[in-house]
Amino acid sequence: MDFGLVLQTDPPGSAVVGLMRRAERNGFRYGWTFDSAVLWQEPFVIYSRILEHTSKLTVGPMVTNPGTRTWEVTASTFATLNDMYGNRTICGIGRGDSAMRVAGRKPNTLARLGEAIGVIRDLAEGREADVGGQTLRLPWVRNGKLPVWMAAYGPKALALAGQKADGFILQLADPFLTEWMIKAVREAAEAAGRDPDRVKICVAAPAYVSDDLAHAREQCRWFGGMVGNHVADLVAKYGEHSDLVPEALTEYIKARKGYDYSHHGRTGNPDTAFVPDDIVDRFCLLGPASAHIEKLQALRELGVDQFAVYAMHDAREAVIDAYGSEIIPALS
Repeated sequence: MDFGLVLQTDPPGSAVVGLMRRAERNGFRYGWTFDSAVLWQEPFVIYSRILEHTSKLTVGPMVTNPGTRTWEVTASTFATLNDMYGNRTICGIGRGDSAMRVAGRKPNTLARLGEAIGVIRDLAEGREADVGGQTLRLPWVRNGKLPVWMAAYGPKALALAGQKADGFILQLADPFLTEWMIKAVREAAEAAGRDPDRVKICVAAPAYVSDDLAHAREQCRWFGGMVGNHVADLVAKYGEHSDLVPEALTEYIKARKGYDYSHHGRTGNPDTAFVPDDIVDRFCLLGPASAHIEKLQALRELGVDQFAVYAMHDAREAVIDAYGSEIIPALS
């Protein structure tokens, strides 16, 4: 199992670079950041510094979207970083939650997202692609490589990930839901004539290594609120009781009253009081190192290739170090 670190690009950018360097020293192989241009600093600028100050880390957004940048600009940015640092980028992509909504726009449609996945990958790897009826190619790309991994929850999005993406990003660590969603992605890949085992599986969730479970929960409760945004979209689309979406995912948002993106992904988010303790426990990794190892072993048995640690809490350095000294060696 590989490990990644996920950060927000809060200023100063040098702190993000420093934490990514720490993660690489501790055995993490991936460095991810949020990508929401209004809420945080521009990640691609910071990626250049992360790549310059690391030697093996693969870097990219969790996740970008096909609406805030034109597709040729996104592809060219990745290809430039790859040319400078040796194919060490990865494109996590989704419909766009905070990035689009904070800017007053709706998230992208799945049709647009599916088209963008192929175009961005083709352009970044030096192939021709149709962009709005215009055939484009980046003539300077040589031996480019850009894996594109898609974030998804709902049945249509899971199917699209299986049909189009190189990897599937699931932003929660509940084994029951993970198994259900991996099955949906792999079935869609097989139906599309792809090898389902070639679709990489990444689970991303907060991790807090501590014996103080109550404190750990409060530091990570924001995650249930963030996931709740996507779940609310699913409920609006499919209804509260749908055979297409597990009730284990939708039940907890009944008390949700709204969401203020100014607190997005932040500890102490006041819009996450509706998130019960059992959801925090299911969606996150909490407790001593042994509890993390046990849950990660279960996820690995389900086919998870990477666990990406959301480190938005008061113990970022401690968690990175604990993973490096105890948890990553046990799963490698």
